[in-house]
Amino acid sequence: MRDHKPDYALIITIFGIVIFGLVMLSSASSAVAYQKFQDSYHMLKHQLIFGVFLGTLIFIVMSRIDYRYWKKLAFPLLVITVVLLIAVFLPGIGTGLKGAKRWISLGGLTFQPTEVVKLTFLLYLATWLESRGRKGVSDFSYGFKPFVLILGVIMGLIILQPDVGTMSIVVLYSLVVYFLAGGSWSHLGLLTGGGAALLWFLVKIAPYRANRFTVFLHPELDPQGIGYHINQAFLAIGSGGFFGRGFGQSRQKFQYLPEVAGDSIFAIIAEELGFIFVVLLILAFLYLMYRGFKIALDAPDLYGRLLAVGIVTWIVGQAFVNIASMTGLMPMTGIPLPLISYGSSSMIVTLAALGILTNISSQTKSH
Repeated sequence: MRDHKPDYALIITIFGIVIFGLVMLSSASSAVAYQKFQDSYHMLKHQLIFGVFLGTLIFIVMSRIDYRYWKKLAFPLLVITVVLLIAVFLPGIGTGLKGAKRWISLGGLTFQPTEVVKLTFLLYLATWLESRGRKGVSDFSYGFKPFVLILGVIMGLIILQPDVGTMSIVVLYSLVVYFLAGGSWSHLGLLTGGGAALLWFLVKIAPYRANRFTVFLHPELDPQGIGYHINQAFLAIGSGGFFGRGFGQSRQKFQYLPEVAGDSIFAIIAEELGFIFVVLLILAFLYLMYRGFKIALDAPDLYGRLLAVGIVTWIVGQAFVNIASMTGLMPMTGIPLPLISYGSSSMIVTLAALGILTNISSQTKSH
């Protein structure tokens, strides 16, 4: 169902970022792709076919389905996602990397359920909050306690992976959407305090998280050990200067900077293209946020408003958490730069969510 044309400025911004990401991936991944697959463009081709092509098809489908349709499927989709989050721990189904169990591998197909949960949980949360009404959401027993319980279950399953980066993004948009739906300041304060205490606990029980926090406070500490990743990122960003070394001229991508095609791709962008392009990229995400919040403001109902705000908070929030961790403004989180980092699960789910946002934009009250 469409009342008018979708927000073309939003669509152009989305795919402008995607195309820019593919161009940068062709350079950032070339050395590691050649080392692993003897093909400098292997990762680019994989991202193009399994990430961007499939993601674009799903984006088109999602943009044509009335966003209200997802209310009916919100609970079944969440249940399926919870099953998938549990399945990563099953032998023969779940696969691990560097101590983390975050992937499911079935018949040659590998995907990350923690990426899927970002969308399915948001669909469920928006449906549930709208059904409660503003008075219900603000009520401690009827709104706050069930919200904490639902969020707690999802957080627990994500922490077990472990994937604190994804958990922080889910918590971020959940709090924003909860408050928008009628949550009180006092409840928000309780949640924020509880979240800070949980984060402190997670840092204390896992040495690698404590190391990340220590390095965040003292980046110069142990540059060849726990501080290696962030120091190499600083070297890449700093050596880019205002105008960059030039496209394809990165030195850090040659096995110096870890995760050059994934979480660390922002550092390669800064190294090759420099400060000016970095600012333009940040402005592109800010413009995406502006268009998204404008759509939310003009959404025809509360459900559309909650979905739009949730999607924008998730994607733009994740972009800025990634950039902040690469520039030393936050501890390293290990989450991808949306629409740019290598990873088909992230690309497909992000484009699916933006397809829903595009559908909302075609039904806004003013255009």
